[in-house]
Amino acid sequence: METTAHTIREGEKETGRLEAFSDGVFAIAMTLLALDLQVPRVGAAVTRLSLSEALLKQWPAYLAFVTSFFTILIMWVNHHTVFRLVRRVNMRIMFANGMLLMMTTAVPFTTAVVATYMQTPAASVACAVYTGTFVLVAFSFNWLWFSITRSPEVLRSDASERTIEKISKNYRVGVPAYLIATALSFVDARLSVGLCSALWIFWSATAREV
Repeated sequence: METTAHTIREGEKETGRLEAFSDGVFAIAMTLLALDLQVPRVGAAVTRLSLSEALLKQWPAYLAFVTSFFTILIMWVNHHTVFRLVRRVNMRIMFANGMLLMMTTAVPFTTAVVATYMQTPAASVACAVYTGTFVLVAFSFNWLWFSITRSPEVLRSDASERTIEKISKNYRVGVPAYLIATALSFVDARLSVGLCSALWIFWSATAREV
C-alpha cells in the first residue's frame, strides 16, 4: 500500500514538473509577441494626425498580436485542462509535449513575419507561414492527446469517457481548419488571419464546456 502511494506521489510530481516547465514556455512565447509592437517614428514635425496615421498603418501588427496572443492563451488553457486528467507521464507524452512547445516558441517569429509583410505583395507567403505554424501546433496537440489516451494507465481514475470524447472531438477540428486557413492565404491574406481569429474564439467557447 505504501509503495503504491509512493508511486502515485512520484507520478504527480513528474506531471507537475512537466506542467510547470510548459507554463514557463507558454508565458515566454506570449511575452515575446509584444516585442513586435513598435513605436512609430513620424519625424520631428509630429502632429496628432501624423501620429494617428502612423499608428493605424501598423494594424497588421495589432491583428497578428491579438490573434497569436489569444491562440497561445487558449493553448495554455487546453494544456492545463488536458493535464488535469493525467496522473503521471511517460516518455511518449514528454516528447509529444516537447514538440508542442517547440511549435509554440515559433509563433512569435511567424507573427512578426505576417505583421511585417501583411501589406506587401508577399502577404500570401507570410500568411501561409503563419497559418502553417498553427497547422503544426494543432498536429502537436493531437499527438500529445493521442499519446495520453493511448496510455490508459496515465489517466486519472475520474477521467470520464464523456470528457475524453469531448476533447478528442474539439482537437479533430484543428488540423483541417488551419489547413483551410493556409489555403486561404493565397486567396485573401486578411481572410486567412481572420479565420485564425475565429478559431481561437471557437476554442475559448468550447474550453468552458469540457
